[in-house]
Amino acid sequence: MPGDEGTVRRVYLVAGELSGDILGAGLMRALKARHPGVEFRGIGGPRMIAEGIDSRYPLETLSVMGLVEVLKHLPRLLGVRRELRRDALRWRPDIMIGIDAPDFNLGLERQLRESGLTTAHYVSPSVWAWRQGRVKGIARSVDAMLTFLPFEAAFYARHRVPVAFVGHPLADELPLENDRPAARAALGLTGDAPVLAVLPGSRAGEIRFIGDTFLAAAERLCTARPELRVVIPAATPERRGELEALLAGYPALAERVTLLDGRARDAMVAADAVLLASGTAALEAMLCHRTMLVAYRMATATHWLAKKLVKTEWISLPNLIAREGLVPELIQEAASAEAIAARLGEMFDDASGREALEARFATMHAGLQRDASRRAAEAIEALVAGRSLPASVTPEHGEEVAS
Repeated sequence: MPGDEGTVRRVYLVAGELSGDILGAGLMRALKARHPGVEFRGIGGPRMIAEGIDSRYPLETLSVMGLVEVLKHLPRLLGVRRELRRDALRWRPDIMIGIDAPDFNLGLERQLRESGLTTAHYVSPSVWAWRQGRVKGIARSVDAMLTFLPFEAAFYARHRVPVAFVGHPLADELPLENDRPAARAALGLTGDAPVLAVLPGSRAGEIRFIGDTFLAAAERLCTARPELRVVIPAATPERRGELEALLAGYPALAERVTLLDGRARDAMVAADAVLLASGTAALEAMLCHRTMLVAYRMATATHWLAKKLVKTEWISLPNLIAREGLVPELIQEAASAEAIAARLGEMFDDASGREALEARFATMHAGLQRDASRRAAEAIEALVAGRSLPASVTPEHGEEVAS
């Protein structure tokens, strides 16, 4: 039942993890504001379910970390994709939108597009960074790519893939000024003691690979700085259980830790510095204007493949956006507890450096504020109606990440 003259009646959405659930919920709100009777179906998490999606599988169904790890779950994932394809074709949405999870969603999008459905992908995969040849497959899979960052849109425009640069929803959501004392008060952190926020990731695999190292680094830092407080937001109840089990091995550290249910944003705003695994959390820390250290580990085989394929100098979004190394990145063997604690110690000792970086991040934040959910909704309307996409790439924002 295709929409008439841009009316969007049915939207099939597939999100693969918590960040996709947040993005999907914002998009759903924007579409409902413009099309009050719109229906949603697919895969979503608690936020998307609250906005009205009929979720056919739990959000965690697609949350598999790493190139090698995916192989173990491949038969199950292929079965889920077959069922979603059948479900979407029975339901006949105006458009199917994959939200991130490119390894899963692009294949589904291609199958549905070949079956006559309009498709879009929301959140560009890092095709500009590695396996650039994938852009040919993307062009066959989607009627449009909706990107968060200007250099991504420039890449697709160069390769003649229809694209809309919509800005980043998190940049719209987070204020350009934040209140560190208020955030600390809200978390029960009193006084002027320095605060470290530790975010080891939202996936079980990330906790497994880096969680213990993060806690060991925090313990070292606390030993050297008796006044330091540590806040650790747990992304889900499952992650909280895993973190509690790890903290049992660090009784001295546990006395200095405030373990939170969610509230990652409050933790970052409250902090003087943030230790995190690479991913959306790094962008969020940048949008909270906080000094950070990115550290990441993965399976040895996955890391070996990544080194062969990745073409960018950096992995964290703040560095990619700035096109320079504003944020230290410690990857694989470099991400030892000793190295992490030493770099964090330098950050805590450099108050003027933290202040300057916070100001730089505020400027970058302002440049990404574009009312992204509304712009994405407008692009979807255009696709449903068969109109041209809204203009997206401007000359001053047209740089690409170099090959």
